[in-house]
Amino acid sequence: MSTQRIRRLRRAELPHDTVQLARFLIGKTIVHDLPKGRLSGRIVETEAYLAGDAACHAFRGPTPRNRSLFLRHGHAYVYFCYGAHYMLNVSSEPPGVGSGILLRAIEPLEGVETMMRFRKTTRLHDLARGPGRLAAALRITPRLDGQDLCGRGSLWLGTPARPAAPIGVSVRIGITKDAHRPLRFYERGNPFVSGPKRLRA
Repeated sequence: MSTQRIRRLRRAELPHDTVQLARFLIGKTIVHDLPKGRLSGRIVETEAYLAGDAACHAFRGPTPRNRSLFLRHGHAYVYFCYGAHYMLNVSSEPPGVGSGILLRAIEPLEGVETMMRFRKTTRLHDLARGPGRLAAALRITPRLDGQDLCGRGSLWLGTPARPAAPIGVSVRIGITKDAHRPLRFYERGNPFVSGPKRLRA
């Protein structure tokens, strides 16, 4: 893939609405520039977490842990999950409104061998399929929490490497609160999408 084809997304290009942004991000690129090279992937699966949504970390208001969800749309929210791995989210509303989009899976593009070392696996399709694997493959750490993904930092959102296929919609995965809501979006037919087969078709 030619890196010249990808540029940083401008905030003005991002929808202000959480659901619209979750759809918009399918097919876009997430990039992490490390001192020894670039890691990047096509975003192929997202989940939206809205204001007033019992499954959203912002449901009970701002805290030191979730304050990045209340930043203007296009900032990173990184949190530790199940005492095992980090998750990468994108804030999705105007400042002061706590909402976000969980990045659930990417199709690796650049730095694949480095991602494999970070993940301790050579299974390409499983490399970043699922939010914990995604964060590990991209070397997402708490120091990236609050980073402007439309700014000049090392972690950023980019334009598509190629157009996205049709987008599927389903309920979200692995939650119990407001679990019935159709707020998960994914690229149909992409083998890097996570979840059971019935939620990937």
